[in-house]
Amino acid sequence: MTSRSSRRALRFLLAPVVLVAAVTGCGFMGGSDGSASRSGGRSFTVAAAGDILIHPQLIDQARVDAKETGRGVDGLDFGPLMAGIKPVISKADLAICHMEPVIGKPDGPFESYPDFLVPPQIAGAVKDVGYDTCSTASNHSLDHGYAGVKRTLDTLDAAGLRHTGSFRTQKDSFTPLIMDVKGVKVAQISFAFGFNAHGLPRGKPWLVNQNDLGRIRAAENRAREAGAEVVILSIHWGREHRPNPTIPQLEFARRLARETGIDLVIGHHGHVVQPMEKVDGTWIAYGLGNHVARHAVPTGLTEEGVIGWFTFTERGGRWDVEARYEPTLVEIPPDTGVTADGTPVEPGKDQVEDYRLVDVAAELERDGLSDQERSRLRLAFERTQGTMLNRGAAKDGLKPLTELPG
Repeated sequence: MTSRSSRRALRFLLAPVVLVAAVTGCGFMGGSDGSASRSGGRSFTVAAAGDILIHPQLIDQARVDAKETGRGVDGLDFGPLMAGIKPVISKADLAICHMEPVIGKPDGPFESYPDFLVPPQIAGAVKDVGYDTCSTASNHSLDHGYAGVKRTLDTLDAAGLRHTGSFRTQKDSFTPLIMDVKGVKVAQISFAFGFNAHGLPRGKPWLVNQNDLGRIRAAENRAREAGAEVVILSIHWGREHRPNPTIPQLEFARRLARETGIDLVIGHHGHVVQPMEKVDGTWIAYGLGNHVARHAVPTGLTEEGVIGWFTFTERGGRWDVEARYEPTLVEIPPDTGVTADGTPVEPGKDQVEDYRLVDVAAELERDGLSDQERSRLRLAFERTQGTMLNRGAAKDGLKPLTELPG
């Protein structure tokens, strides 16, 4: 193994230890291991993150990692890419992912934008870091028609992940997803604004949920009638690459808060972090950014994401929700290229060597960070914090899950 490979392997092995130490030192996670809160009511925690998009560079990384870990499936191992957020995600009582692309076959072929087709091995990695369920309604849900929807859901089933938003049958589309979370019946519903150039197939209008207040209200009502005590909406909306929510987003959020009984709204699609806001008592996370992605032209913002952390506590027959956020970052190695004689150029000593999804606060506690790495991490944390709070959520108690290390 080369010295570069040795450093990569050592970092992968040590990172979970460092991160666990950081998370267990976080006060906000304490007290979530029992079914009752200090006030006596039932309580549970929810973690939710942004878009999962597997671009070609991330597939190449999984191929390299499989050779080094020996744990790959059909030559791909996404475990090292995702490992950095496991200490947070695995602590939640319910962890929700957003699976944006269509899932393909283990040995490909794979496709990127505009019609995504990604390795099924990502589903196992998502499950392994602690996710329980995924929303699947997105503008890419129909990239490969009904067959793509079915294969995606079959793959999630095989990995042990629950899912909602797209469906194999009409009956499935009318069957609420309700999960027992520490004795509380929690429903998840998932909707998307549209499907790019693809239309819903003739005879299958139920294949993917499309945004509409009446449809969302009907889905909530079905969940309530089936016994749901809490309903969480995952919604694909807004405009890409805009840190501020659009006027239609803001207006629709207010209608959701005022005209439904939904307890929490989790937004996706922007590929950049958008703020959280409490509207008439309901927390709206307008956009959690990218969870893991590698756009053709990284902007800095597209590598930053956030894990929303929500503590539900029953008080007086109602659910009180406390919101927190944990900034994340996809570290991107430089495009090193080759010299004139074709020799590969190795990264500099202060540059990251592999694609890795990291918990920013925990990574800042790691020994051996270069000044360059530390500066990038602090920028990610501070910029995410500024975005989270720019609609006044601090007055409603929104805080980081883990404070920025000194």
